[in-house]
Amino acid sequence: MNRYKCIVSYDGTYFHGYQIQPEGRTVQGVIQAAIDKMHKQSMPLIVASGRTDQGVHAIGQVFHFDSPLAIAPEKWQKALNALTDDDIYIRQVEQVPNDFHARFDVVKKAYQYRIMRAYPDVFRRYYAYYYPYPLAIEQMKEAAKQLVGTHDFSAFCAANTTVTDKVRTIYTIDIMEERDELVFRFTGNGFLYNMVRILVGTLLEVGANKRGLAEVEKALSSGDRRLAGVTSPSHGLYLEEVMYK
Repeated sequence: MNRYKCIVSYDGTYFHGYQIQPEGRTVQGVIQAAIDKMHKQSMPLIVASGRTDQGVHAIGQVFHFDSPLAIAPEKWQKALNALTDDDIYIRQVEQVPNDFHARFDVVKKAYQYRIMRAYPDVFRRYYAYYYPYPLAIEQMKEAAKQLVGTHDFSAFCAANTTVTDKVRTIYTIDIMEERDELVFRFTGNGFLYNMVRILVGTLLEVGANKRGLAEVEKALSSGDRRLAGVTSPSHGLYLEEVMYK
């Protein structure tokens, strides 16, 4: 068997998330159907670096799959793009050692979250969150500094998560103004369910003077989800890059 690593971009608007479900169109389901068709049989499921929710986009999601077929990577790329839909694009395929694992070998991930500021652009309504209120950007940056580092992020993940170890390391949080958009960029060794969206919601509340810096620190130290901000909508979130050794 040969193992292939793929980098894929997708528009999450019309997917019920990444992971295959009993009902609903998913990213994994569409790609898996293409691989099964090429092999003319059901193959083991592709394995991604992690799941994304309904409406979340990816610029550089990574997955791997195994195949007995001796096909050059560039031909795999061409074939998979021919068999998948226009809201999925396989950017790269490479053959990797059989012990490579798209999920367990991850050392760092980068996410971005995009905010529309000027007006509710109907052409970007599925790709950025419209937030019309004034924001104190420098205050948000100060709050972000408190979140960088290794912490227990229990207060910044969905209450229904089944993960027990909620310690993660955030390496950087950048808040950038690009034309009429505000862009958050997070890099870390891993992120909990809804963690980035809750971090964004919390920082927006700081910027809107609905929450002080001391309240961010209190939420972080307490581990109480009720003390952190709201969960921002999914459509502003992008999995930007997955990094390996």
